[in-house]
Amino acid sequence: MVANPICQIVSKRLAATVFTLCIVIESTQPTVSAQEVTRPVSAPAVQLDAAVEMAGSLPRLYSLLVSWHDDLILEEYFNGRGPSTIANVKSVSKSVISALIGIAISEAHIESVGQPIGDFFGEELASETDAGKRRITIDDLLTMQSGLETTSNRNYGAWTQSSDWVRFALAQPLERSPGSRMEYSTGNTHLLSAILTIATGKSTLAFAREALGEPLGFQLANWPQDPQGIYFGGNDMEFTPRQMMAFGQLYLHGGRANGSQVIPADWVGASLRPRAVSTRESGRYYGYGWWIREMAGYWTPYAWGYGGQFIVLVPELNLVVVTTSSSFPSDERRPHLRQLYDLIEDLVIAPLSDAQRLAAVVRVH
Repeated sequence: MVANPICQIVSKRLAATVFTLCIVIESTQPTVSAQEVTRPVSAPAVQLDAAVEMAGSLPRLYSLLVSWHDDLILEEYFNGRGPSTIANVKSVSKSVISALIGIAISEAHIESVGQPIGDFFGEELASETDAGKRRITIDDLLTMQSGLETTSNRNYGAWTQSSDWVRFALAQPLERSPGSRMEYSTGNTHLLSAILTIATGKSTLAFAREALGEPLGFQLANWPQDPQGIYFGGNDMEFTPRQMMAFGQLYLHGGRANGSQVIPADWVGASLRPRAVSTRESGRYYGYGWWIREMAGYWTPYAWGYGGQFIVLVPELNLVVVTTSSSFPSDERRPHLRQLYDLIEDLVIAPLSDAQRLAAVVRVH
């Protein structure tokens, strides 16, 4: 008789405390690439039955995929979903927008992360009182440190119901100096989508299909636009779980896919490095569109969308974990999120970590 997997979850490791104390923002600690990790053990030797059992008990969960050393060792769907089911990945979209910015910089559409947004929004920021806003940089938008009052949370409804999302975001008061403090705001990534449109001369959708979809071998689905036709920057993109996995593996492999360098390797490294301290949760950090936290003792970047949409990277294990969930508001959303973190950390990452360490010991002896 198999014990309830929820009861098998172990106490959180003390490593989380050490991680929080020791992390240094703008750390130059290199990310371990997939190429640096040798495959330690055959996939069938690792059992993830407890993860599957727990996943099957979560009414909001739609999919759980695990790729380990480039083998898809687990692909399970729940609650009537399947491989072709499109998921609204919510704020995982921010990680995609970040990738597009990196590509646009590499193609010289944008000068650098240090380029000020005044170069793109001269008309909207023409007032003398907007001088501080004109100095906000691409870097500030990517790291959620624009200094502008947030358009998320309490202001989200008013923003998305406004007649001009770009002007609304730029009209918010500059509450602090750009680059000084993180304040999560989807308006930041929507401004990045507008910048992509201005800089490339193409819609964000067209650029994304050309720069990401084609190299990864799939057609990016259409997603919503603002009243001016700017594709929503940072929300409501749609992917299948396998497409999410392809995007995660792209980052795990330093921006390479199908024999091509799709995203510059240095952009991948820069994106997965902690650049801002989250004000939403202790021990969590933000890079360029990617969250970073400790999970099972590992430095773990992840793309995260409302409701439980995840692309979790563990570079040291050559591991990608993908989940999709219901994106509809519910009282069960927060408990579901906590259960997902437990499932991924304790029933996926931890056992694969143990298997890799055991294989290393076997090789030594």
